[in-house]
Amino acid sequence: MAVYHDARCRLCRREGAKLFLKGARCFTDKCAFERRGYPPGEHGKGRRVKETNYGTQLREKQKARRIYGLLEGQFRHFFAKATESRGVTGEVLLQMLERRLDNVVFRMGFAPSHSAARQLVRHGHFQVNGRKVNIPSYQVNAGDEVKVRDKSRKLAVVLSTLESRKGQSMPEWLSMDASSLAGRMLSVPTRASITVPINEQLIVEFYSK
Repeated sequence: MAVYHDARCRLCRREGAKLFLKGARCFTDKCAFERRGYPPGEHGKGRRVKETNYGTQLREKQKARRIYGLLEGQFRHFFAKATESRGVTGEVLLQMLERRLDNVVFRMGFAPSHSAARQLVRHGHFQVNGRKVNIPSYQVNAGDEVKVRDKSRKLAVVLSTLESRKGQSMPEWLSMDASSLAGRMLSVPTRASITVPINEQLIVEFYSK
C-alpha cells in the first residue's frame, strides 16, 4: 500500500493550520508551522491567491485527509460508504474516520500520532475483543475492547506516549485503563464529540460536483 513519505510539516504549512502530524514535536518550538507559518515552496511567503469556492472545498477535503493520514483513494472510499449509509453524510463520514482502529489507538493515547498508530496496528501490537487485528481501517464498534497484546506491553513508544499524555482529556466516547493497557469504545461518537477542525459540509459539496 502506498504511504506518504515526504516531510509532514509541509502539509500543515500547505493547509495553513497545525494538524499535529508529528506527535510531541508539534508542541515544541521545533514545530515548522510555528517557525514558518506560510505555504511551502519558493514563492510561498509572498504568494497571494484568491480563494474560490472550489478551492475552499478542496482545501477542507485535503485537510481532513491529512489529519487522518489517508490517501485520496482511501478517503474517497470512506465517503462512498458514508453516502450509502443512513444519516447525514458528512457526520457519518467523520464517525467512520474516528472509528478506524488506528485513530482509536491514537485517541486512547497509545501512540503519539496517527502515523505511529497505523504502524503499531499494522505490526500486530493490538487486539480487539481478544483477537489480533492488524488492519488500520478496521471499524471499531460500541462496546469493543482495544488492548495492547501481551507480547507488546513493554513497547517503549506505547509506554512513553502514555506517560507524556497523563492528565490529558480523552473523548467522551472512549475510556482507557493505563494499568491494563486496554481501552473501550463506549459509544459511536456524536458530531458534538468530534473536535477535529473540519467543516464536513464543504467535503460533501466537493464530492457532489
